[in-house]
Amino acid sequence: MPENSTDPDACTDDEMKKSCSGECASCPSAKEHGMESSLPERAALDVKHVILVLSGKGGVGKSTVAVNLAYALSSHGYNTGLLDLDLHGPTVPKMLGIENSRLQTIDNKIEPVRVTGTLAAVSMAFLLPDTSTPVIWRGPMKMSAISQFLTDVNWGSLDYLVVDLPPGTGDEALTIAQLAPNLRGAVIVTTPQEVATLETSKAVRFVEKLGIPVIGVVENMSGMVCPHCQTEIDVFGKGGGKKMAEDLGVPYLGSIPLDIAMREAGDAGRPAVIRRGLDDPTWKAINEVMENLIKRVEG
Repeated sequence: MPENSTDPDACTDDEMKKSCSGECASCPSAKEHGMESSLPERAALDVKHVILVLSGKGGVGKSTVAVNLAYALSSHGYNTGLLDLDLHGPTVPKMLGIENSRLQTIDNKIEPVRVTGTLAAVSMAFLLPDTSTPVIWRGPMKMSAISQFLTDVNWGSLDYLVVDLPPGTGDEALTIAQLAPNLRGAVIVTTPQEVATLETSKAVRFVEKLGIPVIGVVENMSGMVCPHCQTEIDVFGKGGGKKMAEDLGVPYLGSIPLDIAMREAGDAGRPAVIRRGLDDPTWKAINEVMENLIKRVEG
């Protein structure tokens, strides 16, 4: 690939062919280079819909959205798996209140940690000796771990596998895009302010380059109702995610407010979607996002 080029189509002559390993699933020149065989096979996993949750930057509440979305799906009777692929900073176990759990092996298969009868989770955090242990891995180690999380885990028969990805568009996102079967699409999480939507728009273009449908954009931390005076305050602005979706021509799934109780719920290990009443605005917002997602996937 030529210096300073990010366009896979630029791999045309023999020298470029050598430098293009074909490992990128989005490289349109892979076929003409005869490199299809170098791409890994899809994992043999009994799942109807694999949903990726990602963003172009950190700090937008992506894991919070993934956890609450998975819990909402399971509470509506869907057999749901939640795969935490933020290998360097796994937070899903903490948010689910299962951070002290460990993965067990039965008959050479890894058993996921059961959260409820219809929700199971796997995370790198379940393999670490303590929460302060860093994961210092290069790409090949990540690819091997992700492959094991898909093929060596006894997920059973799933309706949905929700995959929480780390910020950005690196190894984890590329690997799951190559390995996951029945990949229905990606949910893109952003906050309303322009600096967030600017980076998050790159995640939209990233999944489009991989040929993955964008299920929709979720605007998180969209306005906050003051717990004292009940006045709505646009801490990070409002409407930026919807505008980004419109500008990029992708669906918009809805917005979730900035909610102190939601943060407290995550710290306490009990997702907000199960702590609140049916008339709660945050619960309604999460449920609306989930229903819009189901319509997009199964409609």
